[in-house]
Amino acid sequence: MNPSLLWIPATLIAALTQTARNAMQRNLTGALGTVGATQVRFLYGLPFALVFLAGVLLVGGESLPAIDARSLAFTLGGAVTQILATALMLLTMKERSFSVTIALIKLEPVLVAVGGILVLRDVPTPLAGLGIIVATCGVVLLSLKPGAAAGWIGGRPIALGILAAGLFAISAICFRGAIIHLPTGSFVIRATTILVISLFLQTLILVGWMVLFNRRALAACLRAWRPSLLAGLTGALASQFWFIGFSLTSAANVRTLALVEVLFAQAVSHRLLAQATSRRDLTGIVLIVAGVGLLLANTA
Repeated sequence: MNPSLLWIPATLIAALTQTARNAMQRNLTGALGTVGATQVRFLYGLPFALVFLAGVLLVGGESLPAIDARSLAFTLGGAVTQILATALMLLTMKERSFSVTIALIKLEPVLVAVGGILVLRDVPTPLAGLGIIVATCGVVLLSLKPGAAAGWIGGRPIALGILAAGLFAISAICFRGAIIHLPTGSFVIRATTILVISLFLQTLILVGWMVLFNRRALAACLRAWRPSLLAGLTGALASQFWFIGFSLTSAANVRTLALVEVLFAQAVSHRLLAQATSRRDLTGIVLIVAGVGLLLANTA
């Protein structure tokens, strides 16, 4: 495969493993609370990220890239906004179905495209831009609540989901900025280095907050290490492949293709959580697939 197209399988793997992690975090929220379940992906993901980094260094024979102030600032911005976005996503999942929550936060591609243009000068082609719009329309349709006069805009869970989408968009832009501003190293070593730094910062921030304000949740998080380890592994894997995607193409391209996660979430909701799929859901799915198809046609 053309190395410039490696972002496509990387994104698909990331979307699949993230769906699994989101389902695990959703199930942990009741026992650990929102902050505790948010912490799981960082605290238990960091050891796996360190293993990934060691493996990349060993196999590739490279040294760690130098970290400049600009790259570190981007990483910190991505780390903080991802923490907030994850917490809001889990709050939304408590009030709406798993698949609808994932659909809401997948409003992200349009926000990423706009932010990428403004911050990183990542300008999408007309065909890619059309794909982003079509796929996002599918997400909006999938998010509509049947019979609601105000459509998808009204309601507390919808507002939380949209806010989460905005914060995820900022984090994606920041992480791509951090990766591309590293001065040296292959795309894999740069992506993995930023992953380790971001998970370290996120773990430090959340553990510090929980020590000061919610020690009970921290203790519960440590007691639930068995289910949390698997969530940490899937979270670290997802982030590893997201970051590889960000190192190879614009964050907007990655996040648009990542809308296939909505399809994975629909399967999880239908098979595991016994949540039905309506005609509106199916129409939204068709639009998402069409938009993703346009995006991929642009890369062919």
